[in-house]
Amino acid sequence: MRMFSLLPLAFLAAVTEAGPVDRVKRSSSPTVVIASPTATVVGSSSGNLDIFNGIPFAQSPTGSLRLKPPQALATNLGTVTATGTAMSCPQMYFQDSWSSLTGILGTLLNTPLLQEITNAGEDCLNLNIVRPTGTDSTSNLPVLFWIFGGGFELGGTSMYNGASLVKNGVAMGKPFIFVEVNYRVGGFGFLAGKEILADGASNLGLLDQRLALEWVADNIAEFGGDPSKVTIWGESAGSISVLDQMILYDGNYTYNGQPLFRGAIMDSGSVIPTNPVDGDAGQAIYDSVVEAAGCSSAADTLECLRELDYTDYLNAANSVPGILSYTSVALSYLPRPDGTVLSDSPEVLIQEGKYAPVPFIVGDQEDEGTLFALFQSNLSTTADVIEYLETVFFPYSTNKSITEGLVNVYPDDITFGSPFNTGILNNWYPQFKRLAAILGDATFTLTRRAFLDLASSVNPDIPSWSYLASYDYGTPIIGTGHGTDILQVFYGILPNYASAAIQSYYISFIYDLDPNANSSYPEWPQWSTANEMLNFAAHKATTITDDFRQDQYKYIYEHLSGIRI
Repeated sequence: MRMFSLLPLAFLAAVTEAGPVDRVKRSSSPTVVIASPTATVVGSSSGNLDIFNGIPFAQSPTGSLRLKPPQALATNLGTVTATGTAMSCPQMYFQDSWSSLTGILGTLLNTPLLQEITNAGEDCLNLNIVRPTGTDSTSNLPVLFWIFGGGFELGGTSMYNGASLVKNGVAMGKPFIFVEVNYRVGGFGFLAGKEILADGASNLGLLDQRLALEWVADNIAEFGGDPSKVTIWGESAGSISVLDQMILYDGNYTYNGQPLFRGAIMDSGSVIPTNPVDGDAGQAIYDSVVEAAGCSSAADTLECLRELDYTDYLNAANSVPGILSYTSVALSYLPRPDGTVLSDSPEVLIQEGKYAPVPFIVGDQEDEGTLFALFQSNLSTTADVIEYLETVFFPYSTNKSITEGLVNVYPDDITFGSPFNTGILNNWYPQFKRLAAILGDATFTLTRRAFLDLASSVNPDIPSWSYLASYDYGTPIIGTGHGTDILQVFYGILPNYASAAIQSYYISFIYDLDPNANSSYPEWPQWSTANEMLNFAAHKATTITDDFRQDQYKYIYEHLSGIRI
């Protein structure tokens, strides 16, 4: 289940002879010398691209550095052979009881969320770079920094190949450099608990991403990139990570006095209301992992986890529920407020203006919740759905009426549910479409609108654009489901209007901070001006007002603090 290539290619840049570092003959391996830390990075060439895979940006987070914030490289690296497949971080795979279903879905949907990475291990803090051949340290190209998704449980750069995006940028006359980062996921990157908080070891995956951005600031100029023109982009958990990078350290996104990025793109994820690292939900996961690891009787349970054999800790970390299971998006591992890295729940920080005020694009698939509502076939009644949400999502809530109100604001009517606009069809089990609508809206689609509302009230002059994707309308059960944009947007593999238009808009944004810059496609209105957004179908895009399911939105918006996970 790999991803693929896209649109016609036109070569823009000629090989330019510069200083000794950049003088590369076409027949030679592309080589770049960097200074922070000192290294000679040797990549490979493919077609009209230079590719550098697996460049270390931090010390290996193993041994005493397991479950510790990432540490910058302290020694020179010598020659780095940046070819082959980069090591991914340890993965959290799905429960065996669902392996056949996820395998079928993986074949049908071809989304990285359903892939399995075998090349994984703890020594994984590395990044990949793709650039047009002929780029050198004088090129000053914009930089696209990609953060993969996977429910904060799995994923890696090996699932994504930025070559087709870079080729398309060249074809548009807007060449740029693509960077993607491997960061710790699951119990290696997002373990919570009071012990984690006391040790300063929370939100490690976000800190990995931040250190990689700092590496880019230090070194991307040698690869031909402009560190003042970085756009961060992510999908799913990667999209949530983009929002989190905007709110990290109360919105301090500077490094050595300069911004680390100037724009942001979020596909399927933004504000996720969350309880603290040392709250009941996070503590329950920590205690469960400690018990599975055999560390419950240890004087220092966190140190015990650090000292475990890799496989033993991996198995213990993966003993808790995963994303594609009955517990769905009530994630075991995710970013949580710790008072420092994330000082509060995201919706609070946005409302207080404690975020990076950069132009952004944010949007969703129309049927975000269908993939995550496949596994709860025992839900037949309204009471069942209420009990499910109370038990799985909000077991520590002191106000159960909020959960009941959330369910009741969604009619017990299959014609209202998701996949939306499909009438009586696609109801996998009695409450499937209703649960899919609730999970999709509360996790992605309507919390996106809340983010836009809050941000535009705090910073009305910062431009923002939003979208709803409906290009897979008619797909049975899933509709235009979560993750289906990877083929359409990241790879542009389907030769339809939606693929071509979205890539054009995004590359224009990367280049000019305006998706409409020199675009042949219809004007994409700013959401921050009139609450208007683009609705992408397979063969056209139309402007709509972002007011669908407004009653449901009002309820979610008013109760954001009551639906924290």
